Amino acid sequence: MQRSSTRWYVAGAIAVAATLALSACGSGFSGGSPTSSNGALTSSSKPLTVLIGSSGPAETAAVNSQVAAWSKSSGTGAKVIAASDLNQQLAQGFAAKKPADVFYLSTDALAGYAKNGSLLAYGDQLTNKSDFYPSLVKSFTYNGQFYCAPKDFSTLQLIINTDMWQAAGLTSADYPTTWAQLETVSKKLTDANHVGLSISGEYARIGAFMTQAGGNLMNADSTKATANTAANVSALTEVKTLLNGGSLKYAKDVGAGWGGEAFGKGLAAMTIEGNWITGAMTTDYPNVKYKVVSLPKGPAGAGTLQFTNCWGIAADSPNQAAALKLVEQLTSASDQLAFSKAFGPMPSIKSAASEWKTANPGLVPFLDAASYAQGVPTADGSAAVVTDLNAKLATLGTGDPKTILDATQKNLQALLK
Repeated sequence: MQRSSTRWYVAGAIAVAATLALSACGSGFSGGSPTSSNGALTSSSKPLTVLIGSSGPAETAAVNSQVAAWSKSSGTGAKVIAASDLNQQLAQGFAAKKPADVFYLSTDALAGYAKNGSLLAYGDQLTNKSDFYPSLVKSFTYNGQFYCAPKDFSTLQLIINTDMWQAAGLTSADYPTTWAQLETVSKKLTDANHVGLSISGEYARIGAFMTQAGGNLMNADSTKATANTAANVSALTEVKTLLNGGSLKYAKDVGAGWGGEAFGKGLAAMTIEGNWITGAMTTDYPNVKYKVVSLPKGPAGAGTLQFTNCWGIAADSPNQAAALKLVEQLTSASDQLAFSKAFGPMPSIKSAASEWKTANPGLVPFLDAASYAQGVPTADGSAAVVTDLNAKLATLGTGDPKTILDATQKNLQALLK
């Protein structure tokens, strides 16, 4: 999962809304997931189509390679299609009742497609079901049904420019472990040439503070709105304090498109990003030395956000049985580690953790967060609500945290009626 797919609420909200609108014209089933007439998974000799939203040539090549290997060993034909617009092409396929058999599916698109019966709820049939991190399973559970296998995931952590860190007289003993310490080092790192900390001004980054305070926009299964809790108010108040103190600036305010760009260009000494930043640093900013450390703990302890997609299987697929076998292979330790090496995502299964950490010693904090990271809202329509929240967070420096969160609470509650 790369930067483009994790910053989903900013770049993809309009597309997601279109997807869910079109999906209402999808398979047309009143609920649940259709199978063959005797209740088993459908099966046929037809080849599978696999629709992906690729971050670039490396990801496309990796998926093609693994799918081709499975196809050869299984004897089932399979073709990978790298979508130019995944949301649109997925929706069009459902509307025409000719969807891809297997496809990337985001957390915020799950509820809409599950609600109208477009998806096969196959999660409980996975032979490797118990290997997935529980928090990822929750992200793809709707109305108590585990729908699809998480294909990989990312978490947010603190990225530090080590040259700037040393120039400010800081050592490893100064890595911030509390909000107060983050304020202190951010101030020390801020000078005329760069700000101490820069992030994208959106829930997908600021939400990490909410989890550290003991909150989030919704509960774990997105059945209750919890946006305007005291914990979330304290989190936004902390971010506002950093903004008003001048040691935190949004990426757009330092002339960057996202936190990774601000960090890579030397406009910020620290940023809060996910493990996808490694690709940008290698490709665009190879001379910048950096270190990944765990985000500071808040009043409630350690906290961060996680981002994930799953391998969806269409309810209308004529070959669900083969699709399930393919997904099991694509989510195996060998395939997920191959994907990680090729384009950077973290494996969604516990059995691959040790080998991944050995291969990526500098990125261990990202995977260690699997035990406490929280997912983003998955309620149908939540993407639009978060888009509205992001617009308000853009002016958090002069805004009122409680007022902002009250509006979001009202919007989220409206989705649940």
